[in-house]
Amino acid sequence: MTLRRRSVLSLLGLGGVGLVTARGLSGCSAAPTDGTTVDASQQFRPVKVPLPVDGDGLSASQQQVVYREVALDDRLNVPEGFRADLLAAWGDALGNSRFGFNNDHLGFVQHGVDRASMTVNFEYISPVPWVQGFAEVVGQPLPFAALVRDLAPVDGVIDCTAVRGNDPRLATIRAVADQAMTDLGIGVMTLRRDRQGAWVRLEGDQDRRITGIIGRDEPSQRLVCTGPAAVVFQAVNRLGYDDGLADAVIGTFANCGGGITPWGTVLSAEENFQSQVPEAVYADGSSASPSQRPFVCREGKLGGLGNVYGLAGNKYGWMVELDPDRPDQVVKKHTALGRFRHEAVAVRAQAGQPLWVYSGCDRRGGHLYRFVSAGTVRDVHDKANSRLFEAGELQVARFHADGSGEWLALNPSAAVDPFRPSHFSEANLNCPVELPHRDRTQPGAEAFRDDEAVEAYCREFSTLADLYSGVGDAQQGAILIDAHLAASAIGATPTARPEDTKIDPITGDLLIAFTSGAPGSSGGADPAVFKGPKGQSSWGHGWVMRLTDQGDGAFQWAMAVTGGEPWAGGLGFTNPDNLALDQRGNLWIVTDRSMKSSAGDVFGNNSCWLVPRDGGSALCFATGPMECEVTGICFDQQESSLFLAVQHPGEVHGAHHKGDAEFQAHTLRDRDGTAFQQLRQVPQGSNWPAQAPGRPPRPGVVAIRRSSGQPLLEA
Repeated sequence: MTLRRRSVLSLLGLGGVGLVTARGLSGCSAAPTDGTTVDASQQFRPVKVPLPVDGDGLSASQQQVVYREVALDDRLNVPEGFRADLLAAWGDALGNSRFGFNNDHLGFVQHGVDRASMTVNFEYISPVPWVQGFAEVVGQPLPFAALVRDLAPVDGVIDCTAVRGNDPRLATIRAVADQAMTDLGIGVMTLRRDRQGAWVRLEGDQDRRITGIIGRDEPSQRLVCTGPAAVVFQAVNRLGYDDGLADAVIGTFANCGGGITPWGTVLSAEENFQSQVPEAVYADGSSASPSQRPFVCREGKLGGLGNVYGLAGNKYGWMVELDPDRPDQVVKKHTALGRFRHEAVAVRAQAGQPLWVYSGCDRRGGHLYRFVSAGTVRDVHDKANSRLFEAGELQVARFHADGSGEWLALNPSAAVDPFRPSHFSEANLNCPVELPHRDRTQPGAEAFRDDEAVEAYCREFSTLADLYSGVGDAQQGAILIDAHLAASAIGATPTARPEDTKIDPITGDLLIAFTSGAPGSSGGADPAVFKGPKGQSSWGHGWVMRLTDQGDGAFQWAMAVTGGEPWAGGLGFTNPDNLALDQRGNLWIVTDRSMKSSAGDVFGNNSCWLVPRDGGSALCFATGPMECEVTGICFDQQESSLFLAVQHPGEVHGAHHKGDAEFQAHTLRDRDGTAFQQLRQVPQGSNWPAQAPGRPPRPGVVAIRRSSGQPLLEA
């Protein structure tokens, strides 16, 4: 299909204040590094999606016919001529444990042509499918229903730290919590390429699990902390909770996004840790008591797992590093990179220069961060570069509406100058500004809703040194532990939930997936920066931003991709999440619309898309099973295989049973803008990957390749 240039520019968000110019996704005129070009639109027939999109090749009248009645299906759909092979799924043996639940980021590290390791993040527990399938998948009973009954008199909420040791409920709580924590964390598995060129599992000496409670019973397996916050953990006297472990840490959980370093280690981001432990900390960086996040177990609800073990909340929310080739090497949490709801990481390494590390905080109003190492890179491929994560400066982004911005240093001398609530109210948004609590004997945040109160706050606290106690590394560590609120205090831009960061292999620019600009009860994105296609101050479908660092702490930014319905100015998908760029600079996107909300129902199942570098139509490469999120997109070195994680299939309804479906009515628009009605049949629940009614859904990882064995995008 041929699009008018104006249509292409509109779809890619080109033109206008704060948007990219006609240079398109590439951001410049640079050609692929090998001097060749590939017409991505001719590489495969796009997978069908349930709404009219510009890449479907249909006329307006044809769209009205084709999309009049649509039935979704519970499959991982890939283009004709491609196949998806299951590598591993929840419950499969992995090392001395099992493949965990809700796999997210995939860290693929290739060793030669035919061998590789894959590191997998296991993020959280979806109670409905996890409980339904546990006995069949794991092969042992789970006393979840009994625990729900036992805790019903207290509404399913209990503070285990306050319960006597002889309470019979504790044994049942521990039995459920131990299994849930076993299914969280990180896994490493070995892959090999078979004679047909397909990647398959291979049991290897490196295979292992780093679970949510590793080190609880064996101190030698505990994680360690590097950087300034370690001083806080080692302190004898503190305002808050002491777990008695100094700078050692039991387990890792809420592992969501991640990345690969140029020297072959894997970074795993602890994101929504607040679901399991308290997020709030005191002025000295010490944690609120585990009692502040009690254990919760109700039908369809499981949380506060850290309360069961008395975990200190300030030890979670970090960037975790491991070497997949070194099972004997200690796993580290690098505190110099800051503590927040980490989502994704991108590492820029250049010989003779400091290491730059980008990451985002995935919350409504979360910030974008850059870490600049104190030391410099000598050899980009030297594993000794990991030491550079231990010391440096954490910075946070301030965006301006004109497409410029600068990095603000998070240190004691940084001036307190937060956003004013009027910045949101003038755009008809009701978003509070959350700042470190004025009573510095209290942990956590305080919400401000008027400018006068914020002005008074600035008069009381001039710099971060006035908000955080300690001397030297102790004070800097306290700031890093409370990075989100400290960044809000110095006026970092609240953003639209940054979900991934990737370095463009051609330009060196940073691409950032902002999944949603919809505000929440505790904050929202800057409406002057995160606008919809028609200038909307609240746009829930997300963007991909291009950021160009310019030195001296300055940068330029522009929106390269806009999510949303095509007739509303979007590319046809919603909520971009993980990103990948192939060697020719084409952008691959997977989506993460909530399956628990009807707001995005029009888009159907989450999916994987290709946005050609030349600015053509976005092409759907895959759609996921029912109620899942598609995550972890990455390639092998030859770009003959694409890896995806199918996360939480059946998250809402659990296992699908024959006949379970609902019918939805949607108002859609064809490419001429004419409205028409669609009747859509939507299965309830999932049976993926078994594909048999009644079988439990299992999160898993797949490798997608051409049946012919040729590269994904042929030259």
